[in-house]
Amino acid sequence: MLTDIEIANGATLKPITSIASELGITDDELDLYGKYKAKINDTFIARNADKPDGKLILVTAINPTPAGEGKTTTTVGLGQAMKKIGKNAIIALREPSLGPVFGVKGGAAGGGYSQVLPMEDINLHFTGDFHAITAANNLLCAMIDNHIQQGNALNIDQRRILFPRVTDTNDRALRNIVIGLGKKVDGVPREDHFMITVASEVMAVLCLATSIADLRERLGNILVAYNMKGEPVYCREIGAAGAMTALLRDAMMPNLVQTLENTPAIIHGGPFANIAHGCNSVKATKLALKLADYTITEAGFGADLGAEKFLDIKCRMAKLHPSAVVLVATVRALKYNGGIAKDQLKDENLDALAAGMCNLEAHIDNLRGFGLPVVVAINRFHTDTDDELDMIRKACEAKGADFALSEVFAKGGEGGIELAEKVVAACEKENSFRYTYEDETTIKEKIEAVAAKIYGAEGVSFSADALKSISSIIALDEKYNHLPICVAKTQYSLSDDPTKLGRPTGFKLNVRDVKLCAGAGFIVVYTGDIMTMPGLPKAPAALNIDVDENGKIVGLF
Repeated sequence: MLTDIEIANGATLKPITSIASELGITDDELDLYGKYKAKINDTFIARNADKPDGKLILVTAINPTPAGEGKTTTTVGLGQAMKKIGKNAIIALREPSLGPVFGVKGGAAGGGYSQVLPMEDINLHFTGDFHAITAANNLLCAMIDNHIQQGNALNIDQRRILFPRVTDTNDRALRNIVIGLGKKVDGVPREDHFMITVASEVMAVLCLATSIADLRERLGNILVAYNMKGEPVYCREIGAAGAMTALLRDAMMPNLVQTLENTPAIIHGGPFANIAHGCNSVKATKLALKLADYTITEAGFGADLGAEKFLDIKCRMAKLHPSAVVLVATVRALKYNGGIAKDQLKDENLDALAAGMCNLEAHIDNLRGFGLPVVVAINRFHTDTDDELDMIRKACEAKGADFALSEVFAKGGEGGIELAEKVVAACEKENSFRYTYEDETTIKEKIEAVAAKIYGAEGVSFSADALKSISSIIALDEKYNHLPICVAKTQYSLSDDPTKLGRPTGFKLNVRDVKLCAGAGFIVVYTGDIMTMPGLPKAPAALNIDVDENGKIVGLF
Protein backbone atom coordinates (compact mmCIF):
# COMPACT_ATOMS: atom_id res chain seq x y z
CA MET A 1 0.00 0.00 0.00
CA LEU A 2 1.39 3.40 -1.02
CA THR A 3 1.90 6.11 1.57
CA ASP A 4 0.31 9.53 1.16
CA ILE A 5 3.55 11.13 0.02
CA GLU A 6 4.19 8.30 -2.48
CA ILE A 7 0.71 8.82 -3.95
CA ALA A 8 1.33 12.56 -4.08
CA ASN A 9 4.70 12.11 -5.80
CA GLY A 10 3.05 10.01 -8.49
CA ALA A 11 0.42 12.61 -9.36
CA THR A 12 0.29 14.61 -12.59
CA LEU A 13 -0.20 18.26 -11.69
CA LYS A 14 -1.35 21.00 -13.99
CA PRO A 15 0.55 24.30 -13.95
CA ILE A 16 -1.21 26.53 -11.44
CA THR A 17 -1.71 29.12 -14.19
CA SER A 18 -3.85 26.53 -15.99
CA ILE A 19 -5.96 25.90 -12.86
CA ALA A 20 -6.34 29.65 -12.43
CA SER A 21 -7.33 30.15 -16.08
CA GLU A 22 -10.14 27.60 -15.69
CA LEU A 23 -11.44 29.74 -12.82
CA GLY A 24 -11.28 32.94 -14.87
CA ILE A 25 -8.20 34.27 -13.07
CA THR A 26 -5.69 36.03 -15.33
CA ASP A 27 -1.90 35.84 -15.01
CA ASP A 28 -1.82 39.45 -13.79
CA GLU A 29 -4.10 38.46 -10.91
CA LEU A 30 -1.65 35.80 -9.69
CA ASP A 31 1.55 36.04 -7.69
CA LEU A 32 3.38 32.80 -8.53
CA TYR A 33 5.28 30.74 -5.96
CA GLY A 34 6.87 28.28 -8.34
CA LYS A 35 4.98 26.21 -10.91
CA TYR A 36 2.23 24.76 -8.72
CA LYS A 37 1.44 27.41 -6.09
CA ALA A 38 0.19 30.96 -6.38
CA LYS A 39 -1.43 33.73 -4.43
CA ILE A 40 -4.54 35.47 -5.79
CA ASN A 41 -4.21 39.22 -5.47
CA ASP A 42 -6.86 41.83 -4.82
CA THR A 43 -7.18 42.73 -8.50
CA PHE A 44 -9.31 39.64 -9.11
CA ILE A 45 -11.33 40.21 -5.95
CA ALA A 46 -12.13 43.78 -6.96
CA ARG A 47 -13.05 42.75 -10.52
CA ASN A 48 -15.54 40.17 -9.27
CA ALA A 49 -17.01 42.05 -6.30
CA ASP A 50 -20.51 42.13 -7.80
CA LYS A 51 -20.57 38.50 -8.91
CA PRO A 52 -23.19 36.41 -7.02
CA ASP A 53 -21.96 33.94 -4.42
CA GLY A 54 -22.17 30.20 -4.79
CA LYS A 55 -23.38 27.84 -2.07
CA LEU A 56 -21.30 27.32 1.06
CA ILE A 57 -20.86 23.81 2.50
CA LEU A 58 -19.19 23.21 5.86
CA VAL A 59 -17.43 19.91 6.61
CA THR A 60 -17.06 19.05 10.29
CA ALA A 61 -16.80 15.88 12.38
CA ILE A 62 -17.57 14.07 15.59
CA ASN A 63 -15.06 14.44 18.45
CA PRO A 64 -11.66 13.20 17.25
CA THR A 65 -10.33 9.87 18.51
CA PRO A 66 -7.08 7.93 18.06
CA ALA A 67 -8.94 5.96 15.38
CA GLY A 68 -9.13 9.05 13.14
CA GLU A 69 -12.09 10.52 11.28
CA GLY A 70 -10.66 11.83 8.00
CA LYS A 71 -12.33 15.25 7.88
CA THR A 72 -9.84 16.94 5.55
CA THR A 73 -9.70 13.85 3.35
CA THR A 74 -13.49 13.92 3.09
CA THR A 75 -13.45 17.62 2.26
CA VAL A 76 -10.96 17.11 -0.55
CA GLY A 77 -12.72 13.97 -1.81
CA LEU A 78 -16.09 15.72 -1.81
CA GLY A 79 -14.65 18.51 -3.96
CA GLN A 80 -13.30 15.93 -6.41
CA ALA A 81 -16.62 14.07 -6.40
CA MET A 82 -18.52 17.26 -7.19
CA LYS A 83 -16.46 17.53 -10.36
CA LYS A 84 -17.30 13.89 -11.18
CA ILE A 85 -21.04 14.68 -11.12
CA GLY A 86 -20.60 17.77 -13.26
CA LYS A 87 -20.69 20.43 -10.56
CA ASN A 88 -18.45 23.49 -10.45
CA ALA A 89 -16.84 23.25 -7.01
CA ILE A 90 -13.84 24.60 -5.14
CA ILE A 91 -12.27 23.62 -1.81
CA ALA A 92 -11.30 26.12 0.89
CA LEU A 93 -9.02 24.74 3.62
CA ARG A 94 -6.75 25.89 6.43
CA GLU A 95 -2.99 25.74 6.18
CA PRO A 96 -1.31 23.01 8.28
CA SER A 97 0.70 23.96 11.36
CA LEU A 98 4.21 22.61 11.78
CA GLY A 99 3.30 21.64 15.36
CA PRO A 100 1.14 18.64 14.39
CA VAL A 101 3.25 17.89 11.29
CA PHE A 102 6.32 17.24 13.46
CA GLY A 103 4.33 16.09 16.50
CA VAL A 104 1.53 13.51 16.69
CA LYS A 105 -1.09 14.14 14.05
CA GLY A 106 1.06 14.43 10.95
CA GLY A 107 0.09 16.44 7.86
CA ALA A 108 -3.20 18.14 7.12
CA ALA A 109 -3.46 18.03 3.35
CA GLY A 110 -5.90 15.12 3.10
CA GLY A 111 -4.87 11.54 2.53
CA GLY A 112 -4.84 8.60 0.13
CA TYR A 113 -6.35 9.59 -3.20
CA SER A 114 -7.97 12.75 -1.82
CA GLN A 115 -5.09 15.15 -1.22
CA VAL A 116 -4.20 18.74 -2.01
CA LEU A 117 -0.87 19.20 -3.74
CA PRO A 118 2.05 19.85 -3.62
CA MET A 119 1.58 18.00 -0.35
CA GLU A 120 5.08 18.40 1.07
CA ASP A 121 5.12 22.16 0.37
CA ILE A 122 1.68 22.69 1.92
CA ASN A 123 2.64 20.76 5.05
CA LEU A 124 5.98 22.54 5.49
CA HIS A 125 6.77 26.17 4.54
CA PHE A 126 4.11 26.57 1.81
CA THR A 127 4.11 30.27 0.82
CA GLY A 128 5.48 31.51 4.14
CA ASP A 129 2.22 32.79 5.63
CA PHE A 130 2.82 31.29 9.07
CA HIS A 131 6.37 32.63 9.14
CA ALA A 132 4.99 36.10 8.39
CA ILE A 133 2.46 35.78 11.19
CA THR A 134 5.16 34.61 13.59
CA ALA A 135 7.41 37.51 12.59
CA ALA A 136 4.64 40.11 12.93
CA ASN A 137 3.62 38.74 16.33
CA ASN A 138 7.18 38.74 17.66
CA LEU A 139 7.92 42.19 16.23
CA LEU A 140 5.15 43.55 18.45
CA CYS A 141 6.67 41.71 21.43
CA ALA A 142 10.10 43.16 20.68
CA MET A 143 8.66 46.66 20.38
CA ILE A 144 6.83 46.32 23.72
CA ASP A 145 10.05 45.32 25.50
CA ASN A 146 12.03 48.00 23.65
CA HIS A 147 9.49 50.62 24.73
CA ILE A 148 10.03 49.62 28.36
CA GLN A 149 13.82 49.59 27.89
CA GLN A 150 13.84 53.03 26.27
CA GLY A 151 12.16 54.85 29.15
CA ASN A 152 8.62 53.35 29.23
CA ALA A 153 6.75 56.53 28.28
CA LEU A 154 3.45 54.62 28.43
CA ASN A 155 4.26 53.51 32.00
CA ILE A 156 3.59 49.84 31.10
CA ASP A 157 3.32 47.52 34.06
CA GLN A 158 5.73 44.74 33.11
CA ARG A 159 3.77 42.36 35.38
CA ARG A 160 0.64 42.91 33.24
CA ILE A 161 1.92 42.40 29.70
CA LEU A 162 -0.72 40.26 28.01
CA PHE A 163 0.74 39.65 24.56
CA PRO A 164 3.01 36.54 24.32
CA ARG A 165 5.62 35.49 21.81
CA VAL A 166 4.91 32.60 19.39
CA THR A 167 6.59 29.87 17.38
CA ASP A 168 4.95 27.30 15.10
CA THR A 169 6.54 24.21 16.61
CA ASN A 170 5.54 22.30 19.71
CA ASP A 171 8.03 23.41 22.37
CA ARG A 172 6.85 22.93 25.95
CA ALA A 173 10.06 24.43 27.34
CA LEU A 174 8.94 27.85 26.07
CA ARG A 175 5.57 27.89 27.84
CA ASN A 176 6.98 29.88 30.76
CA ILE A 177 10.27 31.75 30.41
CA VAL A 178 12.23 34.69 31.83
CA ILE A 179 13.61 37.26 29.38
CA GLY A 180 15.92 40.25 29.68
CA LEU A 181 18.57 38.55 31.77
CA GLY A 182 22.13 39.81 31.65
CA LYS A 183 23.35 43.41 31.63
CA LYS A 184 21.19 46.54 31.70
CA VAL A 185 21.59 46.88 27.94
CA ASP A 186 20.06 43.40 27.47
CA GLY A 187 16.57 44.52 28.51
CA VAL A 188 14.30 44.58 31.54
CA PRO A 189 13.94 41.13 33.13
CA ARG A 190 10.40 39.81 33.28
CA GLU A 191 8.38 36.64 32.96
CA ASP A 192 7.10 35.86 29.47
CA HIS A 193 5.34 33.05 27.62
CA PHE A 194 5.19 31.42 24.20
CA MET A 195 2.12 30.14 22.38
CA ILE A 196 2.01 28.17 19.16
CA THR A 197 1.59 30.50 16.17
CA VAL A 198 -1.82 29.12 15.24
CA ALA A 199 -3.20 30.21 18.63
CA SER A 200 -2.01 33.81 18.33
CA GLU A 201 -4.35 36.76 18.00
CA VAL A 202 -2.39 37.85 14.92
CA MET A 203 -3.44 34.60 13.21
CA ALA A 204 -7.07 35.28 14.14
CA VAL A 205 -6.81 38.86 12.93
CA LEU A 206 -5.41 37.80 9.55
CA CYS A 207 -8.14 35.18 9.15
CA LEU A 208 -10.98 37.59 10.01
CA ALA A 209 -9.72 40.74 8.26
CA THR A 210 -11.41 41.66 4.99
CA SER A 211 -8.81 44.08 3.60
CA ILE A 212 -5.38 45.57 4.29
CA ALA A 213 -7.05 48.57 5.95
CA ASP A 214 -9.17 46.29 8.12
CA LEU A 215 -6.06 44.23 8.96
CA ARG A 216 -4.14 47.32 10.10
CA GLU A 217 -7.03 48.57 12.22
CA ARG A 218 -7.50 45.18 13.88
CA LEU A 219 -3.77 44.88 14.62
CA GLY A 220 -3.82 48.32 16.20
CA ASN A 221 -6.74 47.26 18.40
CA ILE A 222 -4.85 44.36 20.02
CA LEU A 223 -4.76 44.82 23.78
CA VAL A 224 -1.12 44.23 24.74
CA ALA A 225 -0.78 45.36 28.37
CA TYR A 226 -1.96 47.57 31.22
CA ASN A 227 -0.09 50.55 32.63
CA MET A 228 0.67 51.24 36.28
CA LYS A 229 -2.71 52.95 36.69
CA GLY A 230 -4.53 49.86 35.41
CA GLU A 231 -5.36 51.51 32.07
CA PRO A 232 -5.22 49.52 28.80
CA VAL A 233 -2.32 49.77 26.35
CA TYR A 234 -3.06 48.86 22.74
CA CYS A 235 -0.78 47.89 19.85
CA ARG A 236 -1.50 51.22 18.12
CA GLU A 237 0.06 53.05 21.09
CA ILE A 238 3.23 50.97 20.75
CA GLY A 239 3.30 52.04 17.09
CA ALA A 240 3.72 48.53 15.69
CA ALA A 241 0.57 48.16 13.56
CA GLY A 242 2.06 49.62 10.38
CA ALA A 243 5.18 47.47 10.36
CA MET A 244 3.15 44.38 11.27
CA THR A 245 0.84 45.08 8.33
CA ALA A 246 3.86 45.35 6.04
CA LEU A 247 5.04 41.92 7.19
CA LEU A 248 1.55 40.49 6.60
CA ARG A 249 0.77 42.17 3.28
CA ASP A 250 1.53 39.17 1.08
CA ALA A 251 0.24 36.72 3.70
CA MET A 252 -3.20 38.35 3.34
CA MET A 253 -3.50 36.97 -0.21
CA PRO A 254 -5.20 33.52 -0.41
CA ASN A 255 -3.18 30.61 -1.82
CA LEU A 256 -4.29 28.62 -4.86
CA VAL A 257 -3.31 24.96 -5.32
CA GLN A 258 -5.04 21.81 -6.65
CA THR A 259 -6.07 18.30 -5.66
CA LEU A 260 -4.82 14.99 -7.05
CA GLU A 261 -7.65 15.22 -9.58
CA ASN A 262 -6.90 18.87 -10.41
CA THR A 263 -9.86 20.33 -8.53
CA PRO A 264 -8.94 23.88 -7.45
CA ALA A 265 -8.28 24.47 -3.75
CA ILE A 266 -7.72 27.68 -1.81
CA ILE A 267 -5.69 27.19 1.36
CA HIS A 268 -5.26 30.16 3.67
CA GLY A 269 -4.85 30.74 7.40
CA GLY A 270 -4.84 28.06 10.05
CA PRO A 271 -5.99 28.75 13.61
CA PHE A 272 -6.45 25.64 15.77
CA ALA A 273 -10.05 25.02 16.82
CA ASN A 274 -9.32 23.83 20.36
CA ILE A 275 -7.46 27.01 21.36
CA ALA A 276 -8.48 29.44 18.60
CA HIS A 277 -11.40 29.82 16.17
CA GLY A 278 -10.47 27.00 13.82
CA CYS A 279 -11.46 28.36 10.39
CA ASN A 280 -9.63 29.42 7.25
CA SER A 281 -9.65 33.10 6.31
CA VAL A 282 -12.72 35.16 5.53
CA LYS A 283 -10.95 36.43 2.40
CA ALA A 284 -10.37 32.87 1.17
CA THR A 285 -13.96 31.79 1.75
CA LYS A 286 -15.45 34.89 0.16
CA LEU A 287 -13.11 34.55 -2.80
CA ALA A 288 -14.06 30.88 -3.24
CA LEU A 289 -17.76 31.79 -3.23
CA LYS A 290 -17.11 34.00 -6.29
CA LEU A 291 -15.13 31.31 -8.11
CA ALA A 292 -17.52 28.34 -8.03
CA ASP A 293 -21.12 27.25 -7.58
CA TYR A 294 -20.18 25.18 -4.53
CA THR A 295 -17.52 26.09 -1.95
CA ILE A 296 -16.56 23.24 0.37
CA THR A 297 -14.76 24.34 3.51
CA GLU A 298 -13.87 22.71 6.82
CA ALA A 299 -13.58 23.71 10.45
CA GLY A 300 -11.11 22.20 12.90
CA PHE A 301 -11.68 19.26 15.26
CA GLY A 302 -15.24 18.24 16.21
CA ALA A 303 -18.44 20.17 15.56
CA ASP A 304 -18.56 21.31 19.20
CA LEU A 305 -15.42 23.38 18.52
CA GLY A 306 -14.73 24.14 14.86
CA ALA A 307 -18.29 24.14 13.54
CA GLU A 308 -19.64 26.16 16.48
CA LYS A 309 -16.94 28.80 15.99
CA PHE A 310 -17.35 28.80 12.21
CA LEU A 311 -21.06 29.41 12.61
CA ASP A 312 -21.10 31.69 15.67
CA ILE A 313 -17.94 33.72 14.97
CA LYS A 314 -16.89 33.59 11.31
CA CYS A 315 -20.35 33.51 9.74
CA ARG A 316 -21.55 36.25 12.09
CA MET A 317 -18.62 38.56 11.33
CA ALA A 318 -18.48 37.88 7.59
CA LYS A 319 -22.25 37.61 7.11
CA LEU A 320 -21.93 34.13 5.59
CA HIS A 321 -24.93 31.81 5.25
CA PRO A 322 -24.07 28.10 4.86
CA SER A 323 -26.31 25.93 2.71
CA ALA A 324 -25.51 22.56 4.34
CA VAL A 325 -23.19 20.77 6.76
CA VAL A 326 -21.35 17.48 6.26
CA LEU A 327 -20.66 15.62 9.52
CA VAL A 328 -17.82 13.09 9.19
CA ALA A 329 -17.68 9.97 11.36
CA THR A 330 -16.26 6.46 11.24
CA VAL A 331 -17.51 3.15 12.57
CA ARG A 332 -14.22 2.75 14.44
CA ALA A 333 -14.45 6.14 16.15
CA LEU A 334 -18.02 5.50 17.27
CA LYS A 335 -17.01 2.15 18.76
CA TYR A 336 -14.17 3.91 20.55
CA ASN A 337 -16.75 6.29 22.03
CA GLY A 338 -18.61 3.16 23.09
CA GLY A 339 -15.70 2.07 25.27
CA ILE A 340 -13.73 -0.25 22.99
CA ALA A 341 -9.92 -0.17 23.04
CA LYS A 342 -8.12 1.04 19.90
CA ASP A 343 -6.64 -2.39 19.11
CA GLN A 344 -10.12 -4.00 19.05
CA LEU A 345 -11.88 -1.52 16.77
CA LYS A 346 -11.57 -3.67 13.64
CA ASP A 347 -13.87 -6.33 15.08
CA GLU A 348 -17.63 -6.04 14.64
CA ASN A 349 -19.22 -4.93 17.90
CA LEU A 350 -22.79 -3.71 17.57
CA ASP A 351 -23.18 -3.15 21.31
CA ALA A 352 -20.18 -0.82 21.43
CA LEU A 353 -21.37 0.95 18.29
CA ALA A 354 -24.79 1.49 19.80
CA ALA A 355 -23.20 2.83 22.99
CA GLY A 356 -20.98 5.25 21.07
CA MET A 357 -23.68 6.44 18.70
CA CYS A 358 -24.65 9.12 21.22
CA ASN A 359 -21.63 11.21 20.21
CA LEU A 360 -22.76 11.30 16.59
CA GLU A 361 -26.34 12.03 17.67
CA ALA A 362 -25.21 14.93 19.86
CA HIS A 363 -23.43 16.57 16.93
CA ILE A 364 -26.40 16.03 14.63
CA ASP A 365 -28.67 17.67 17.21
CA ASN A 366 -26.29 20.60 17.59
CA LEU A 367 -25.93 21.22 13.87
CA ARG A 368 -29.64 20.94 13.25
CA GLY A 369 -30.03 23.39 16.13
CA PHE A 370 -28.31 25.94 13.88
CA GLY A 371 -31.17 25.39 11.41
CA LEU A 372 -29.00 23.72 8.76
CA PRO A 373 -29.46 20.52 6.71
CA VAL A 374 -27.01 17.81 7.81
CA VAL A 375 -25.45 15.00 5.78
CA VAL A 376 -23.55 12.37 7.78
CA ALA A 377 -20.56 11.05 5.83
CA ILE A 378 -19.25 7.71 7.07
CA ASN A 379 -15.60 7.47 6.09
CA ARG A 380 -15.66 3.79 5.22
CA PHE A 381 -12.96 1.25 6.13
CA HIS A 382 -12.73 -2.29 4.78
CA THR A 383 -13.36 -3.67 8.29
CA ASP A 384 -16.80 -2.01 8.54
CA THR A 385 -19.64 -4.53 8.34
CA ASP A 386 -23.02 -4.08 6.67
CA ASP A 387 -24.80 -4.44 10.01
CA GLU A 388 -22.68 -1.68 11.56
CA LEU A 389 -23.29 0.67 8.64
CA ASP A 390 -27.01 -0.06 8.65
CA MET A 391 -27.19 0.76 12.36
CA ILE A 392 -25.61 4.18 11.73
CA ARG A 393 -27.87 4.86 8.75
CA LYS A 394 -31.01 4.18 10.83
CA ALA A 395 -29.73 6.40 13.66
CA CYS A 396 -29.11 9.25 11.22
CA GLU A 397 -32.53 8.93 9.64
CA ALA A 398 -34.14 8.96 13.08
CA LYS A 399 -32.38 12.29 13.74
CA GLY A 400 -33.46 13.81 10.44
CA ALA A 401 -30.01 13.70 8.85
CA ASP A 402 -29.09 12.29 5.47
CA PHE A 403 -26.51 9.49 5.30
CA ALA A 404 -23.83 8.62 2.75
CA LEU A 405 -20.85 6.30 2.61
CA SER A 406 -17.55 7.85 1.59
CA GLU A 407 -14.59 5.95 0.13
CA VAL A 408 -12.62 8.96 -1.07
CA PHE A 409 -9.41 7.87 0.68
CA ALA A 410 -9.16 4.72 -1.46
CA LYS A 411 -10.99 5.85 -4.60
CA GLY A 412 -10.66 9.63 -4.80
CA GLY A 413 -13.62 11.51 -6.28
CA GLU A 414 -15.20 8.29 -7.56
CA GLY A 415 -15.59 7.16 -3.95
CA GLY A 416 -17.52 10.30 -3.00
CA ILE A 417 -20.21 10.41 -5.68
CA GLU A 418 -22.99 9.26 -3.33
CA LEU A 419 -21.93 11.88 -0.80
CA ALA A 420 -21.74 14.62 -3.43
CA GLU A 421 -25.24 13.86 -4.68
CA LYS A 422 -26.62 13.93 -1.12
CA VAL A 423 -24.88 17.23 -0.41
CA VAL A 424 -26.17 18.88 -3.58
CA ALA A 425 -29.70 17.80 -2.62
CA ALA A 426 -29.20 19.07 0.96
CA CYS A 427 -28.23 22.50 -0.36
CA GLU A 428 -31.72 22.83 -1.81
CA LYS A 429 -33.50 21.97 1.43
CA GLU A 430 -35.16 24.40 3.82
CA ASN A 431 -32.57 26.44 5.65
CA SER A 432 -33.23 28.59 8.71
CA PHE A 433 -29.67 29.37 9.82
CA ARG A 434 -29.41 30.91 13.29
CA TYR A 435 -26.74 31.46 15.93
CA THR A 436 -26.34 29.88 19.37
CA TYR A 437 -26.65 33.32 20.98
CA GLU A 438 -27.39 36.90 19.97
CA ASP A 439 -24.96 39.81 20.01
CA GLU A 440 -26.87 41.59 22.75
CA THR A 441 -26.30 38.87 25.34
CA THR A 442 -23.46 39.26 27.84
CA ILE A 443 -20.16 37.37 27.98
CA LYS A 444 -21.44 35.15 30.79
CA GLU A 445 -24.73 34.50 29.00
CA LYS A 446 -22.91 33.51 25.81
CA ILE A 447 -20.68 31.07 27.70
CA GLU A 448 -23.71 29.58 29.42
CA ALA A 449 -25.55 29.27 26.10
CA VAL A 450 -22.70 27.39 24.36
CA ALA A 451 -22.16 25.20 27.43
CA ALA A 452 -25.81 24.18 27.58
CA LYS A 453 -26.82 24.07 23.90
CA ILE A 454 -23.60 22.67 22.36
CA TYR A 455 -21.77 20.77 25.11
CA GLY A 456 -24.81 19.57 27.08
CA ALA A 457 -23.50 20.99 30.37
CA GLU A 458 -25.79 21.50 33.35
CA GLY A 459 -24.15 24.82 34.10
CA VAL A 460 -20.91 26.79 34.18
CA SER A 461 -18.46 27.09 37.07
CA PHE A 462 -16.52 30.37 36.84
CA SER A 463 -13.24 30.67 38.73
CA ALA A 464 -12.49 33.85 40.66
CA ASP A 465 -9.91 34.77 37.99
CA ALA A 466 -12.48 34.32 35.23
CA LEU A 467 -15.06 36.51 36.98
CA LYS A 468 -12.43 39.19 37.62
CA SER A 469 -11.35 39.08 33.96
CA ILE A 470 -14.92 39.43 32.73
CA SER A 471 -15.47 42.44 34.98
CA SER A 472 -12.21 44.02 33.80
CA ILE A 473 -13.12 43.50 30.13
CA ILE A 474 -16.53 45.11 30.57
CA ALA A 475 -14.96 48.00 32.52
CA LEU A 476 -12.72 48.76 29.52
CA ASP A 477 -15.70 49.25 27.24
CA GLU A 478 -19.29 48.00 27.48
CA LYS A 479 -19.16 47.03 23.78
CA TYR A 480 -16.75 44.20 24.65
CA ASN A 481 -19.54 42.57 26.68
CA HIS A 482 -21.31 41.83 23.40
CA LEU A 483 -18.50 40.25 21.39
CA PRO A 484 -18.78 36.58 20.34
CA ILE A 485 -16.91 34.01 22.43
CA CYS A 486 -14.18 31.57 21.39
CA VAL A 487 -13.99 28.65 23.83
CA ALA A 488 -10.58 27.01 24.35
CA LYS A 489 -11.51 23.43 25.24
CA THR A 490 -10.31 19.87 24.79
CA GLN A 491 -11.21 18.44 21.39
CA TYR A 492 -11.65 14.92 22.68
CA SER A 493 -14.90 15.40 24.57
CA LEU A 494 -18.06 17.46 24.44
CA SER A 495 -17.15 18.42 28.01
CA ASP A 496 -13.92 20.06 29.22
CA ASP A 497 -12.69 16.66 30.48
CA PRO A 498 -10.95 14.69 27.69
CA THR A 499 -11.75 11.36 29.38
CA LYS A 500 -15.54 11.83 29.13
CA LEU A 501 -16.37 10.21 25.80
CA GLY A 502 -19.74 9.72 24.14
CA ARG A 503 -22.34 12.27 25.23
CA PRO A 504 -21.50 13.29 28.81
CA THR A 505 -24.24 14.47 31.14
CA GLY A 506 -24.39 15.90 34.64
CA PHE A 507 -21.24 18.00 34.33
CA LYS A 508 -20.42 21.70 34.59
CA LEU A 509 -18.12 23.58 32.24
CA ASN A 510 -15.14 24.86 34.25
CA VAL A 511 -14.05 28.31 33.08
CA ARG A 512 -10.67 29.21 34.57
CA ASP A 513 -9.98 32.49 32.74
CA VAL A 514 -11.23 34.83 30.04
CA LYS A 515 -9.21 36.98 27.65
CA LEU A 516 -10.16 39.90 25.42
CA CYS A 517 -8.95 39.66 21.82
CA ALA A 518 -10.02 43.15 20.78
CA GLY A 519 -8.19 42.96 17.45
CA ALA A 520 -9.79 39.67 16.44
CA GLY A 521 -13.11 40.83 17.84
CA PHE A 522 -13.92 37.97 20.20
CA ILE A 523 -13.50 36.81 23.79
CA VAL A 524 -11.35 33.72 24.44
CA VAL A 525 -12.72 31.48 27.21
CA TYR A 526 -10.18 29.09 28.75
CA THR A 527 -11.62 25.87 30.18
CA GLY A 528 -10.16 22.80 31.87
CA ASP A 529 -6.46 22.17 31.38
CA ILE A 530 -6.25 23.33 27.75
CA MET A 531 -2.76 24.60 26.80
CA THR A 532 -1.84 27.17 24.15
CA MET A 533 1.60 25.61 23.57
CA PRO A 534 1.48 21.83 22.91
CA GLY A 535 4.44 19.55 23.57
CA LEU A 536 6.05 16.85 21.45
CA PRO A 537 5.27 13.16 22.14
CA LYS A 538 7.94 10.63 23.14
CA ALA A 539 8.36 9.62 19.49
CA PRO A 540 7.46 12.70 17.40
CA ALA A 541 6.62 12.41 13.71
CA ALA A 542 9.74 14.50 13.02
CA LEU A 543 11.84 11.37 13.66
CA ASN A 544 10.50 9.84 10.43
CA ILE A 545 10.93 12.86 8.15
CA ASP A 546 14.07 13.12 6.04
CA VAL A 547 15.42 14.04 2.61
CA ASP A 548 16.88 11.33 0.36
CA GLU A 549 20.03 11.56 -1.77
CA ASN A 550 17.96 12.99 -4.65
CA GLY A 551 16.62 15.83 -2.53
CA LYS A 552 13.14 14.30 -2.20
CA ILE A 553 11.33 14.59 1.13
CA VAL A 554 10.43 11.21 2.63
CA GLY A 555 8.51 10.02 5.69
CA LEU A 556 6.09 12.95 5.68
CA PHE A 557 2.80 11.34 6.74
